[in-house]
Amino acid sequence: MEEWFKFSWDAFIAIGLSAAGIYAAVIIMTRICGKRSFSKMSSFDFAMTVAVGSIIATTILSKSVSLADGIVGIVAVYLLQMGAALARRNDMVKKMMDNTPLLLMDGAIILEENLRKGRVAKSDLRAKLREANITELSEVKAVVFETTGDISVLHKEHQRPVEDFLLEDVQRS
Repeated sequence: MEEWFKFSWDAFIAIGLSAAGIYAAVIIMTRICGKRSFSKMSSFDFAMTVAVGSIIATTILSKSVSLADGIVGIVAVYLLQMGAALARRNDMVKKMMDNTPLLLMDGAIILEENLRKGRVAKSDLRAKLREANITELSEVKAVVFETTGDISVLHKEHQRPVEDFLLEDVQRS
């Protein structure tokens, strides 16, 4: 327990230098690889974000992981993410890696089976509808559970139908 409160200038300087070094590595790799590195477009992108956070923390705080090890880990994760992004251009690979958007409401009709498939509670759906300023279910054109875990609400502000392009990859049942 005494170790928790022990202060060492050597450790303080090592943590500071590690933090600065790994931070610089993340900034450089993000600039090289682009904003996609921290998007939340797929489960793979989410895994990338978690992995980078873990590597940063471990590199900064663990005495057994050197700054060089952390930088190699960061570069490896970014390269894996770039490779996955390239591989996802293939439809079969994309299907294996990504979730499919799921229709939760078709107009005012709540699709109970799809709520169960997506493990979305009615209370979560209600919260998203309120967040989207829906005051009546008749105002809804569609509600989609996106691949990112977000819920999108398409409003029925006019009588035009939703373009097919917008619902092209959405699983309806």
